[in-house]
Amino acid sequence: MRRSLAGRTWPNAVAVVLFAFFAFPVYWMVATSFKQDNDIISRTPVFLPLHGTVAHFTKALDADGFWTLVRNSFTVTISAVLASLFIALLASFAIARMKFKGRKAFVVVVMLAQMAPWEVMVIAIYMIVRDADLLNRLVPLTLFYMMMVLPFTIWTLRGFIAAVPRELEESAMVDGCTRVQAFVRVIFPLLAPGLMATSLFGFITAWNEFPLILVLNKEAEAQTLPLWLTQFQTNFGSDWGATMAASSLFAVPVMIVFFFLQRKAVGGLTSGAVKG
Repeated sequence: MRRSLAGRTWPNAVAVVLFAFFAFPVYWMVATSFKQDNDIISRTPVFLPLHGTVAHFTKALDADGFWTLVRNSFTVTISAVLASLFIALLASFAIARMKFKGRKAFVVVVMLAQMAPWEVMVIAIYMIVRDADLLNRLVPLTLFYMMMVLPFTIWTLRGFIAAVPRELEESAMVDGCTRVQAFVRVIFPLLAPGLMATSLFGFITAWNEFPLILVLNKEAEAQTLPLWLTQFQTNFGSDWGATMAASSLFAVPVMIVFFFLQRKAVGGLTSGAVKG
């Protein structure tokens, strides 16, 4: 009985400690965004903003071009995610269902592309975009964001498609469906967890990306929200209240997407990683 109780207690205790460790920075960010300036710079930590203020949020929302940055961020992020899903569906189906020369080599290339650090390629990307006369445009950002999330999307969806029995697809084709119709009517509905997982990963990656937008888009009209977080500087240093308020607002779309997708996304990540 004691062993059973101890076996249940220590995993829960570890879980609580890990939750506090990872949740505390988020709490501190949100709490700081409501604090008065005196509480923020106080030598004595103020854990509860009893005399809170929303002035920091007002300042963050009143920043120059805020709504333009919001529009640009959503446009680039959603476009990159949708484009990567469309291409990955075709590529993963070909890898999982078709036999062609160089298939294994292609899978290895996809894995290597997933491990590639995009930050070291910023200079090369800048030269490509500059020579194409596409600086300060949203199209290059969309294309490169799509390329960032595409390898992971292909690898995950490949596992889901490989897990679908071929007999289901063949039965649909015997009943008169073409291969495309069999994919749309039989396989595609079974890919929901994988689509959720890859969509969440792609959204977070593209939404948070900073180095490329910093280098490629210098004009304010073509920038995105990550650069908005760097605007709150004064002659006396950083305005931490406005910065924390902006960071809290910046995290809201990701939290909303994760809230709606988290159940199927977690299952999709684990299933797609081991199947196939």
